[in-house]
Amino acid sequence: MAIESIVALIDEEIAKLTQIRSLLATTGVAAKKVAEAKAKKTPAKARTRKRRTLSPEARKRIADAQRKRWAAQKAKAK
Repeated sequence: MAIESIVALIDEEIAKLTQIRSLLATTGVAAKKVAEAKAKKTPAKARTRKRRTLSPEARKRIADAQRKRWAAQKAKAK
């Protein structure tokens, strides 16, 4: 009787493992398809963005505003 119960437990475990393996196999296929789809998209060179340039006036305004913030911070520290 003990041998039959052990065999039954082993059969149950095999059934569980088979089910888990099938789930993992289908998940692996889905992940592979997603990776392939991402790889087929535009190449890396096409994804780079064009750099924007600031006018000298805009750059000066930003620099002046930053200097003003630094001065306020320095005055607050004293």
